[in-house]
Amino acid sequence: MQADIILIRAVFSLVLVVAGALIQPIPEWVGRQLAIPGGSRLLSAVVGALLATGIIFFELRIRQASLKTLIGAAAGSILGIIGASLMGFLITAQPWDQPLKSFLTLTLTLFMAYCGLLVGAAKGDYLDLSALGGILTDRAPKQNYKILDTSVIIDGRVADIAEAGFMGGTILIPQFVLRELQQIADSSDSAKRNRGRRGLDILQRIQKNNGLDVQIHEADFPNVREVDLKLIELGKQLNAPIVTNDFNLNKVAHLRGVEVLNINELANALKPVVLPGEIMKVFILKEGKEYNQGVAYLDDGTMVVVDNARRLIGKNVDMVVTSVLQTTAGKMIFGRVEETKQEVREQRDFRDRPSRPTPLPAPSVD
Repeated sequence: MQADIILIRAVFSLVLVVAGALIQPIPEWVGRQLAIPGGSRLLSAVVGALLATGIIFFELRIRQASLKTLIGAAAGSILGIIGASLMGFLITAQPWDQPLKSFLTLTLTLFMAYCGLLVGAAKGDYLDLSALGGILTDRAPKQNYKILDTSVIIDGRVADIAEAGFMGGTILIPQFVLRELQQIADSSDSAKRNRGRRGLDILQRIQKNNGLDVQIHEADFPNVREVDLKLIELGKQLNAPIVTNDFNLNKVAHLRGVEVLNINELANALKPVVLPGEIMKVFILKEGKEYNQGVAYLDDGTMVVVDNARRLIGKNVDMVVTSVLQTTAGKMIFGRVEETKQEVREQRDFRDRPSRPTPLPAPSVD
């Protein structure tokens, strides 16, 4: 479909260029005055190419507008032209020179049409198309878009989720997200540079999957500087959820009425339940914030805070889970070192051992 649209645009541009060269709307004397080698024919072809470029750019902007905006813009421009025509009758009745009256009439028509177009487009969202009995409602199935955030691309788990078939529809990668990834990959900080390159590798992996529909979205919002706010605006425009694991973006998007698919929430829902009192074996990686604490991490990145484990940094220890803190930003497990685990196991093994008759002592021989 995209290739067909590009072909149609190319043919349209070629037709305008050829028409300009053959019809030559620019007089010959203009070409002679400008001393152009091809004369007015070449200048007319250039004007046709510029006109085709402007029309295609206008078409790209119109494609992003909603049906209500288009109806409002059309109605506003028509009303503006009608108003300008009525006022033009008053101008023609005045005893002015004909060039002045023609100029005023043309200026007034363009002004009223321009103002009606902008005002109608701005107020088009207030239209209620359902009052027309569903004649102008969009009965075609809506596109199922999912917009990827920079953080979730760098995280990498979204690629596994998509390959497993849990992200149906079209995966959208905004152009401004690609620019942010490129900036991170070009950073002078080695840590940021590695994160950016990892994100680009994840995108390449997603695009190479033939079972996924991945598109690069060219929309941008020049008046919005922050990438998170641009994602929210794009989500509102397309009525599509944002796939992220950014806690702050999650909160702001919900406040702005945009749906969010949080990878951390999905991971938390799929994690096996850890109950207080269970014994886990973890590797103490570093010192905790509080006194005498050690910090470990599970394979999925869950942080485990272990009391009385500072002296055991760099070792595998058995710990007893004391509590689990579940948040939208992730899960944290708290516990303490189980120093009596071996003794408890030995006592349990002894207690569960099947009873055997105690042999009688051998009779003493006098």
